[in-house]
Amino acid sequence: MIIKDIIREAGIIGAGGAGFPTYAKLAEGADTLLINGVECEPLLYTDYILMREQMPFILRGAHAVMAEYHISRALLCMKEHTVEALGLTDGQELDTQIFVKQLPNVYPIGDEISMIYEATRRIVRPGALPITVGVIVCNAETAYNIAHAVKHQTPVTEKWLMIGGAVDAPIVFRCPIGTSIRELFAFYNIIVPADHVVLDGGPSMGNIIPWQTEVVKKNTKALLILPKNIPAIVSKMTDVKVSVNRCASNCCQCTRCTDMCPRGLLGYPLEPHRMVRSVTTVAEVSPEMVRAATLCCGCGVCEIAACCQGISPKTIISEFKKILAKNGIRYSADEDVTPSPDRAYRMLPAERWKSLLGVSPYDKVAELAGRHFVPTGVAVPLNRHIGAPSIPCVAEGASVKKGDKIAEAAEGLSVPQHAPIDGRITLITNNKITIERV
Repeated sequence: MIIKDIIREAGIIGAGGAGFPTYAKLAEGADTLLINGVECEPLLYTDYILMREQMPFILRGAHAVMAEYHISRALLCMKEHTVEALGLTDGQELDTQIFVKQLPNVYPIGDEISMIYEATRRIVRPGALPITVGVIVCNAETAYNIAHAVKHQTPVTEKWLMIGGAVDAPIVFRCPIGTSIRELFAFYNIIVPADHVVLDGGPSMGNIIPWQTEVVKKNTKALLILPKNIPAIVSKMTDVKVSVNRCASNCCQCTRCTDMCPRGLLGYPLEPHRMVRSVTTVAEVSPEMVRAATLCCGCGVCEIAACCQGISPKTIISEFKKILAKNGIRYSADEDVTPSPDRAYRMLPAERWKSLLGVSPYDKVAELAGRHFVPTGVAVPLNRHIGAPSIPCVAEGASVKKGDKIAEAAEGLSVPQHAPIDGRITLITNNKITIERV
Protein backbone atom coordinates (compact mmCIF):
# COMPACT_ATOMS: atom_id res chain seq x y z
CA MET A 1 0.00 0.00 0.00
CA ILE A 2 1.43 3.41 -0.96
CA ILE A 3 1.73 6.09 1.71
CA LYS A 4 -1.13 8.13 0.27
CA ASP A 5 -3.48 5.19 0.79
CA ILE A 6 -2.09 4.51 4.28
CA ILE A 7 -2.69 8.12 5.28
CA ARG A 8 -6.23 8.08 3.93
CA GLU A 9 -7.02 4.74 5.55
CA ALA A 10 -5.75 6.11 8.88
CA GLY A 11 -8.24 8.97 8.68
CA ILE A 12 -5.59 11.69 8.83
CA ILE A 13 -6.73 15.26 8.22
CA GLY A 14 -5.19 18.64 8.97
CA ALA A 15 -4.83 18.69 12.74
CA GLY A 16 -5.90 22.34 12.87
CA GLY A 17 -7.90 24.74 10.72
CA ALA A 18 -10.59 23.43 8.39
CA GLY A 19 -9.52 19.76 8.53
CA PHE A 20 -8.46 19.15 4.93
CA PRO A 21 -7.78 15.42 4.26
CA THR A 22 -4.00 15.07 4.20
CA TYR A 23 -3.81 12.42 1.48
CA ALA A 24 -5.25 14.91 -1.02
CA LYS A 25 -2.33 17.28 -0.45
CA LEU A 26 0.26 14.70 -1.47
CA ALA A 27 1.45 14.78 -5.07
CA GLU A 28 4.54 14.35 -7.19
CA GLY A 29 6.57 17.40 -8.09
CA ALA A 30 7.40 18.87 -4.67
CA ASP A 31 10.96 19.66 -3.64
CA THR A 32 10.09 21.15 -0.24
CA LEU A 33 7.98 19.92 2.67
CA LEU A 34 6.93 22.62 5.13
CA ILE A 35 5.96 21.41 8.59
CA ASN A 36 3.78 24.06 10.19
CA GLY A 37 4.69 24.49 13.83
CA VAL A 38 4.10 28.24 13.75
CA GLU A 39 0.99 28.37 15.94
CA CYS A 40 -0.16 31.52 14.21
CA GLU A 41 -2.78 32.54 16.75
CA PRO A 42 -2.13 34.03 20.21
CA LEU A 43 -2.47 31.87 23.35
CA LEU A 44 -1.87 28.55 21.53
CA TYR A 45 0.86 26.18 22.75
CA THR A 46 -0.35 22.77 21.59
CA ASP A 47 2.24 22.34 18.85
CA TYR A 48 4.98 23.80 21.06
CA ILE A 49 4.38 21.08 23.66
CA LEU A 50 4.03 18.42 20.95
CA MET A 51 7.34 19.44 19.36
CA ARG A 52 9.02 19.53 22.75
CA GLU A 53 7.74 16.10 23.78
CA GLN A 54 7.39 14.20 20.50
CA MET A 55 9.88 15.65 18.02
CA PRO A 56 11.20 12.21 16.86
CA PHE A 57 7.73 11.21 15.64
CA ILE A 58 7.27 14.51 13.82
CA LEU A 59 10.59 13.98 12.03
CA ARG A 60 9.70 10.35 11.18
CA GLY A 61 6.43 11.51 9.64
CA ALA A 62 8.27 14.10 7.59
CA HIS A 63 10.80 11.55 6.38
CA ALA A 64 8.03 9.15 5.34
CA VAL A 65 6.51 11.80 3.06
CA MET A 66 9.92 12.91 1.78
CA ALA A 67 10.95 9.38 0.87
CA GLU A 68 7.69 8.55 -0.93
CA TYR A 69 7.61 11.75 -3.00
CA HIS A 70 11.37 12.24 -3.47
CA ILE A 71 11.35 15.57 -1.62
CA SER A 72 14.86 16.91 -1.09
CA ARG A 73 14.30 19.00 2.04
CA ALA A 74 11.88 19.75 4.84
CA LEU A 75 11.60 22.93 6.88
CA LEU A 76 10.08 22.87 10.36
CA CYS A 77 8.61 26.37 10.53
CA MET A 78 8.36 28.09 13.91
CA LYS A 79 8.20 31.61 15.24
CA GLU A 80 11.28 33.13 16.86
CA HIS A 81 10.04 32.64 20.44
CA THR A 82 9.29 28.94 19.84
CA VAL A 83 12.72 28.32 18.32
CA GLU A 84 14.28 29.93 21.38
CA ALA A 85 12.06 28.07 23.86
CA LEU A 86 12.97 24.73 22.28
CA GLY A 87 16.68 25.56 22.44
CA LEU A 88 17.06 25.47 18.64
CA THR A 89 18.61 27.84 16.10
CA ASP A 90 17.53 29.03 12.68
CA GLY A 91 18.86 26.69 9.98
CA GLN A 92 19.72 23.91 12.42
CA GLU A 93 19.55 20.43 10.88
CA LEU A 94 17.25 18.36 13.08
CA ASP A 95 17.64 15.20 11.02
CA THR A 96 18.81 14.37 7.52
CA GLN A 97 17.64 17.25 5.27
CA ILE A 98 15.14 18.52 7.86
CA PHE A 99 15.95 22.03 9.04
CA VAL A 100 14.59 24.61 11.47
CA LYS A 101 13.10 27.61 9.69
CA GLN A 102 12.65 30.59 11.99
CA LEU A 103 9.84 32.95 11.04
CA PRO A 104 9.19 36.43 12.45
CA ASN A 105 6.80 37.00 15.35
CA VAL A 106 4.10 38.56 13.21
CA TYR A 107 0.46 37.73 12.54
CA PRO A 108 -0.77 35.78 10.54
CA ILE A 109 2.55 34.21 9.53
CA GLY A 110 1.09 30.71 10.02
CA ASP A 111 -1.37 31.23 7.17
CA GLU A 112 -0.33 28.68 4.55
CA ILE A 113 0.23 31.19 1.74
CA SER A 114 2.12 33.66 3.95
CA MET A 115 4.22 30.88 5.49
CA ILE A 116 5.22 29.49 2.09
CA TYR A 117 6.39 32.93 0.98
CA GLU A 118 8.22 33.69 4.22
CA ALA A 119 9.96 30.29 4.28
CA THR A 120 10.77 29.88 0.57
CA ARG A 121 10.14 33.25 -1.13
CA ARG A 122 7.73 31.46 -3.48
CA ILE A 123 4.27 32.90 -4.08
CA VAL A 124 1.37 30.57 -4.70
CA ARG A 125 -0.68 32.04 -7.53
CA PRO A 126 -4.13 33.19 -6.32
CA GLY A 127 -6.53 30.25 -6.39
CA ALA A 128 -3.74 27.69 -6.92
CA LEU A 129 -2.41 24.98 -4.59
CA PRO A 130 1.02 24.91 -2.88
CA ILE A 131 2.14 21.98 -5.05
CA THR A 132 2.20 24.39 -8.04
CA VAL A 133 5.28 26.02 -6.47
CA GLY A 134 6.83 22.69 -5.46
CA VAL A 135 5.66 22.75 -1.84
CA ILE A 136 3.62 20.41 0.38
CA VAL A 137 2.46 21.74 3.76
CA CYS A 138 1.40 19.77 6.82
CA ASN A 139 0.89 20.62 10.47
CA ALA A 140 3.35 19.32 13.08
CA GLU A 141 0.66 17.10 14.61
CA THR A 142 -0.28 15.83 11.16
CA ALA A 143 3.35 14.72 10.66
CA TYR A 144 3.16 13.03 14.07
CA ASN A 145 0.01 11.17 12.97
CA ILE A 146 1.63 10.16 9.67
CA ALA A 147 4.54 8.58 11.55
CA HIS A 148 2.19 6.47 13.66
CA ALA A 149 0.16 5.44 10.62
CA VAL A 150 3.16 4.48 8.48
CA LYS A 151 5.38 2.91 11.14
CA HIS A 152 2.77 1.36 13.44
CA GLN A 153 -0.41 1.15 11.31
CA THR A 154 -2.15 3.28 13.95
CA PRO A 155 -5.20 5.30 12.81
CA VAL A 156 -6.08 8.68 14.29
CA THR A 157 -8.10 8.08 17.45
CA GLU A 158 -6.69 10.73 19.78
CA LYS A 159 -6.13 14.48 19.67
CA TRP A 160 -3.49 16.77 21.12
CA LEU A 161 -5.11 19.97 22.39
CA MET A 162 -4.89 22.60 25.08
CA ILE A 163 -7.24 24.29 27.51
CA GLY A 164 -6.31 27.92 28.02
CA GLY A 165 -7.47 31.51 28.26
CA ALA A 166 -9.03 32.58 31.57
CA VAL A 167 -7.74 29.59 33.54
CA ASP A 168 -5.18 29.40 36.33
CA ALA A 169 -2.76 27.21 34.39
CA PRO A 170 -3.14 26.30 30.68
CA ILE A 171 -2.58 22.61 29.95
CA VAL A 172 -1.87 20.45 26.90
CA PHE A 173 -2.90 16.80 26.77
CA ARG A 174 -4.16 13.98 24.56
CA CYS A 175 -7.70 12.70 24.67
CA PRO A 176 -9.91 10.45 22.52
CA ILE A 177 -11.67 12.08 19.57
CA GLY A 178 -15.34 12.59 20.32
CA THR A 179 -14.74 13.32 24.01
CA SER A 180 -17.40 15.48 25.67
CA ILE A 181 -15.99 18.93 26.41
CA ARG A 182 -18.26 19.20 29.44
CA GLU A 183 -16.78 15.95 30.82
CA LEU A 184 -13.27 17.13 29.97
CA PHE A 185 -13.73 20.41 31.86
CA ALA A 186 -15.13 18.60 34.86
CA PHE A 187 -12.14 16.25 35.01
CA TYR A 188 -9.62 19.12 34.91
CA ASN A 189 -11.69 21.31 37.28
CA ILE A 190 -12.27 23.97 34.61
CA ILE A 191 -15.07 26.44 35.34
CA VAL A 192 -16.61 28.61 32.60
CA PRO A 193 -18.01 31.82 34.18
CA ALA A 194 -21.39 33.07 32.98
CA ASP A 195 -19.84 36.12 31.30
CA HIS A 196 -17.34 34.01 29.35
CA VAL A 197 -17.49 31.89 26.20
CA VAL A 198 -15.53 28.89 24.95
CA LEU A 199 -13.72 28.99 21.62
CA ASP A 200 -12.75 25.98 19.54
CA GLY A 201 -9.49 27.37 18.13
CA GLY A 202 -7.64 30.63 18.56
CA PRO A 203 -9.03 34.06 19.54
CA SER A 204 -8.80 35.35 15.96
CA MET A 205 -10.21 32.55 13.83
CA GLY A 206 -11.74 30.20 16.38
CA ASN A 207 -15.49 29.73 16.77
CA ILE A 208 -17.68 30.16 19.84
CA ILE A 209 -19.12 26.75 20.65
CA PRO A 210 -21.91 25.40 22.89
CA TRP A 211 -19.35 23.64 25.07
CA GLN A 212 -21.97 21.87 27.15
CA THR A 213 -22.91 19.70 24.14
CA GLU A 214 -19.84 19.85 21.88
CA VAL A 215 -17.08 17.25 21.53
CA VAL A 216 -13.40 17.21 20.65
CA LYS A 217 -12.82 16.89 16.89
CA LYS A 218 -9.81 15.82 14.84
CA ASN A 219 -9.00 19.45 14.09
CA THR A 220 -9.58 20.86 17.60
CA LYS A 221 -6.31 22.54 18.60
CA ALA A 222 -7.45 24.47 21.65
CA LEU A 223 -10.38 25.23 23.90
CA LEU A 224 -10.07 28.82 25.07
CA ILE A 225 -12.22 30.36 27.80
CA LEU A 226 -12.45 34.13 27.28
CA PRO A 227 -14.66 36.98 28.54
CA LYS A 228 -17.44 38.25 26.30
CA ASN A 229 -16.39 41.89 26.55
CA ILE A 230 -12.96 41.74 24.88
CA PRO A 231 -12.64 42.81 21.20
CA ALA A 232 -11.90 39.27 20.00
CA ILE A 233 -15.24 38.00 21.32
CA VAL A 234 -17.37 41.09 20.73
CA SER A 235 -16.64 40.84 17.01
CA LYS A 236 -17.72 37.17 16.96
CA MET A 237 -20.98 37.92 18.78
CA THR A 238 -22.07 40.78 16.51
CA ASP A 239 -25.06 39.89 14.34
CA VAL A 240 -24.29 39.54 10.63
CA LYS A 241 -27.17 41.85 9.67
CA VAL A 242 -25.79 44.52 12.00
CA SER A 243 -22.38 44.16 10.36
CA VAL A 244 -23.87 44.51 6.89
CA ASN A 245 -25.80 47.63 7.86
CA ARG A 246 -22.71 49.18 9.43
CA CYS A 247 -20.68 48.48 6.31
CA ALA A 248 -23.19 50.10 4.01
CA SER A 249 -23.45 53.27 6.09
CA ASN A 250 -20.24 53.73 8.12
CA CYS A 251 -17.37 53.00 5.76
CA CYS A 252 -15.26 56.13 5.15
CA GLN A 253 -13.19 54.48 2.38
CA CYS A 254 -9.90 55.03 4.17
CA THR A 255 -8.59 51.79 2.49
CA ARG A 256 -6.71 50.69 5.64
CA CYS A 257 -8.36 47.26 5.53
CA THR A 258 -6.98 46.74 2.04
CA ASP A 259 -3.61 48.30 2.88
CA MET A 260 -3.09 45.92 5.83
CA CYS A 261 -4.55 42.72 4.29
CA PRO A 262 -1.79 40.06 4.66
CA ARG A 263 -2.70 38.34 1.40
CA GLY A 264 -3.19 41.68 -0.32
CA LEU A 265 0.37 42.53 0.69
CA LEU A 266 1.47 39.39 -1.17
CA GLY A 267 -0.13 40.78 -4.32
CA TYR A 268 -3.46 38.98 -4.07
CA PRO A 269 -6.36 40.96 -5.60
CA LEU A 270 -8.23 41.42 -2.32
CA GLU A 271 -9.81 44.83 -1.79
CA PRO A 272 -11.96 44.68 1.37
CA HIS A 273 -12.74 48.40 1.31
CA ARG A 274 -14.45 48.07 -2.07
CA MET A 275 -16.44 45.02 -0.96
CA VAL A 276 -17.55 46.80 2.21
CA ARG A 277 -18.64 50.01 0.51
CA SER A 278 -20.56 48.20 -2.23
CA VAL A 279 -21.92 45.41 -0.04
CA THR A 280 -25.49 45.68 -1.33
CA THR A 281 -24.57 45.92 -5.04
CA VAL A 282 -21.10 44.37 -5.28
CA ALA A 283 -22.19 41.40 -7.43
CA GLU A 284 -23.52 43.78 -10.06
CA VAL A 285 -20.60 46.18 -9.82
CA SER A 286 -17.80 43.60 -10.12
CA PRO A 287 -18.35 39.82 -10.08
CA GLU A 288 -14.56 39.36 -10.16
CA MET A 289 -14.30 41.28 -6.91
CA VAL A 290 -16.73 38.88 -5.28
CA ARG A 291 -14.82 35.82 -6.53
CA ALA A 292 -11.68 37.25 -4.93
CA ALA A 293 -13.36 36.70 -1.54
CA THR A 294 -12.31 33.03 -1.81
CA LEU A 295 -8.70 34.20 -1.43
CA CYS A 296 -9.30 35.56 2.10
CA CYS A 297 -7.68 33.57 4.94
CA GLY A 298 -10.09 34.96 7.55
CA CYS A 299 -7.34 36.36 9.79
CA GLY A 300 -9.40 39.36 10.96
CA VAL A 301 -6.68 41.99 10.54
CA CYS A 302 -9.07 44.10 8.45
CA GLU A 303 -11.60 44.12 11.28
CA ILE A 304 -9.61 44.31 14.52
CA ALA A 305 -6.45 46.16 13.46
CA ALA A 306 -7.38 48.22 10.41
CA CYS A 307 -10.92 49.58 10.70
CA CYS A 308 -11.53 52.78 12.66
CA GLN A 309 -15.31 52.72 12.13
CA GLY A 310 -16.35 49.54 13.94
CA ILE A 311 -16.92 47.74 10.64
CA SER A 312 -16.18 44.07 10.00
CA PRO A 313 -14.91 43.52 6.45
CA LYS A 314 -14.11 39.95 7.54
CA THR A 315 -17.81 39.25 8.17
CA ILE A 316 -18.84 40.56 4.75
CA ILE A 317 -16.14 38.57 2.99
CA SER A 318 -17.10 35.44 4.97
CA GLU A 319 -20.70 35.79 3.78
CA PHE A 320 -19.50 36.09 0.18
CA LYS A 321 -17.31 32.99 0.67
CA LYS A 322 -20.27 30.94 1.89
CA ILE A 323 -22.29 31.84 -1.19
CA LEU A 324 -19.39 31.13 -3.53
CA ALA A 325 -18.61 27.79 -1.85
CA LYS A 326 -22.25 26.74 -2.09
CA ASN A 327 -22.11 27.38 -5.83
CA GLY A 328 -18.66 25.88 -6.35
CA ILE A 329 -17.11 29.16 -7.47
CA ARG A 330 -13.43 29.95 -6.84
CA TYR A 331 -11.01 32.62 -7.93
CA SER A 332 -8.30 31.52 -10.34
CA ALA A 333 -5.48 33.72 -11.64
CA ASP A 334 -3.70 33.27 -14.96
CA GLU A 335 -0.72 35.41 -14.02
CA ASP A 336 1.77 35.53 -11.17
CA VAL A 337 1.51 38.23 -8.52
CA THR A 338 4.17 40.40 -6.88
CA PRO A 339 4.36 41.29 -3.18
CA SER A 340 3.89 44.91 -2.18
CA PRO A 341 7.16 46.78 -1.53
CA ASP A 342 5.53 47.95 1.71
CA ARG A 343 4.86 44.44 3.03
CA ALA A 344 7.80 44.35 5.44
CA TYR A 345 6.59 47.57 7.08
CA ARG A 346 2.92 46.63 7.34
CA MET A 347 3.16 43.20 8.94
CA LEU A 348 1.51 43.10 12.36
CA PRO A 349 3.73 42.27 15.37
CA ALA A 350 2.30 39.37 17.37
CA GLU A 351 2.41 41.32 20.65
CA ARG A 352 0.46 44.17 19.12
CA TRP A 353 -2.12 41.73 17.75
CA LYS A 354 -2.61 40.18 21.20
CA SER A 355 -3.21 43.62 22.65
CA LEU A 356 -5.73 44.58 19.97
CA LEU A 357 -7.68 41.36 20.59
CA GLY A 358 -7.68 41.99 24.34
CA VAL A 359 -6.10 38.61 25.12
CA SER A 360 -2.67 39.70 26.41
CA PRO A 361 -3.58 39.03 30.08
CA TYR A 362 -4.39 35.41 29.21
CA ASP A 363 -1.15 34.54 27.44
CA LYS A 364 0.47 31.96 29.70
CA VAL A 365 2.72 29.18 28.44
CA ALA A 366 0.92 25.85 28.73
CA GLU A 367 2.41 22.75 30.28
CA LEU A 368 1.79 19.06 29.79
CA ALA A 369 -1.09 17.88 31.96
CA GLY A 370 -0.14 15.56 34.76
CA ARG A 371 -3.36 13.52 34.71
CA HIS A 372 -4.63 11.38 31.83
CA PHE A 373 -8.33 11.69 31.04
CA VAL A 374 -10.45 8.60 30.32
CA PRO A 375 -13.99 9.41 29.04
CA THR A 376 -17.10 7.39 29.83
CA GLY A 377 -17.96 7.46 26.14
CA VAL A 378 -17.41 9.36 22.90
CA ALA A 379 -19.43 10.76 20.00
CA VAL A 380 -17.29 10.57 16.86
CA PRO A 381 -18.21 13.28 14.30
CA LEU A 382 -18.66 12.05 10.72
CA ASN A 383 -18.81 15.43 8.98
CA ARG A 384 -16.13 17.60 10.62
CA HIS A 385 -13.58 17.45 7.80
CA ILE A 386 -13.45 19.06 4.37
CA GLY A 387 -15.20 16.80 1.85
CA ALA A 388 -17.98 14.25 2.05
CA PRO A 389 -19.06 12.88 5.48
CA SER A 390 -17.84 9.42 6.45
CA ILE A 391 -20.29 6.51 6.04
CA PRO A 392 -21.00 4.29 9.09
CA CYS A 393 -19.96 0.65 8.63
CA VAL A 394 -21.02 -0.69 12.04
CA ALA A 395 -24.39 -1.38 13.64
CA GLU A 396 -25.89 -0.16 16.89
CA GLY A 397 -25.17 -2.62 19.68
CA ALA A 398 -21.89 -3.82 18.14
CA SER A 399 -18.76 -4.07 20.28
CA VAL A 400 -15.63 -2.31 19.02
CA LYS A 401 -11.99 -2.09 20.02
CA LYS A 402 -9.90 1.07 19.92
CA GLY A 403 -8.69 1.53 16.33
CA ASP A 404 -11.48 -0.48 14.68
CA LYS A 405 -12.94 1.20 11.62
CA ILE A 406 -16.46 2.45 12.35
CA ALA A 407 -17.09 4.55 9.22
CA GLU A 408 -15.82 4.25 5.65
CA ALA A 409 -14.63 7.14 3.50
CA ALA A 410 -17.27 8.34 1.06
CA GLU A 411 -16.59 8.71 -2.65
CA GLY A 412 -14.47 11.68 -3.59
CA LEU A 413 -12.71 13.73 -0.92
CA SER A 414 -13.33 11.95 2.38
CA VAL A 415 -11.71 9.88 5.15
CA PRO A 416 -12.80 6.95 7.35
CA GLN A 417 -13.30 7.12 11.13
CA HIS A 418 -12.05 4.76 13.83
CA ALA A 419 -13.13 3.86 17.35
CA PRO A 420 -11.23 6.04 19.86
CA ILE A 421 -12.04 3.68 22.78
CA ASP A 422 -13.10 0.12 23.50
CA GLY A 423 -16.86 -0.01 23.90
CA ARG A 424 -20.31 -0.58 22.46
CA ILE A 425 -22.02 1.38 19.68
CA THR A 426 -25.10 2.99 21.23
CA LEU A 427 -26.22 5.44 18.52
CA ILE A 428 -25.63 6.05 14.82
CA THR A 429 -26.86 9.17 13.01
CA ASN A 430 -25.85 11.01 9.83
CA ASN A 431 -23.54 13.19 11.90
CA LYS A 432 -22.00 10.97 14.56
CA ILE A 433 -21.39 7.53 16.02
CA THR A 434 -21.71 7.26 19.80
CA ILE A 435 -19.66 4.68 21.70
CA GLU A 436 -20.17 3.84 25.37
CA ARG A 437 -17.17 2.53 27.29
CA VAL A 438 -17.74 -0.96 28.69
